[in-house]
Amino acid sequence: MMEKNIVTIEFEALPENQSFARSVAAAYVGAADPTVEELTEIKTAVSEAVSNAIIHGYERKGQGRISMEMKFVDRDKVFIRITDQGCGIDDIARAREPMYSTGSDMEMSGMGFTVMESFVDKVLVESQLGVGTSVTLIKYLDTYYDL
Repeated sequence: MMEKNIVTIEFEALPENQSFARSVAAAYVGAADPTVEELTEIKTAVSEAVSNAIIHGYERKGQGRISMEMKFVDRDKVFIRITDQGCGIDDIARAREPMYSTGSDMEMSGMGFTVMESFVDKVLVESQLGVGTSVTLIKYLDTYYDL
């Protein structure tokens, strides 16, 4: 497995940084000349993962940081890992079920992981209570990044 151009950024867990993360991911993946559809899918999945970290990981308190690591692997595969040091997920399998949400207000759809899974090829979730959560998005591109 070859890795190329590993980039890591860190930002505050604030709602306004969700669009920042989307833009950074789009700029990074743009080096591979993806289709518009692939780029939109990646941006949407990143947006959901960052939103989950802000809303659930840090419970919207804006106190904490999110890191995003991006790398190309095997010429046509991009990994994007979003990590928080928030409260963690008690039951990952349940959290991945459509319509399940720990949020109490009406804007919580419980569809974050479902949306991520529909737009990328694989979603890996690692979490530990009181330590944080890491979501890795894996997307195969129709184009090939020149290693």
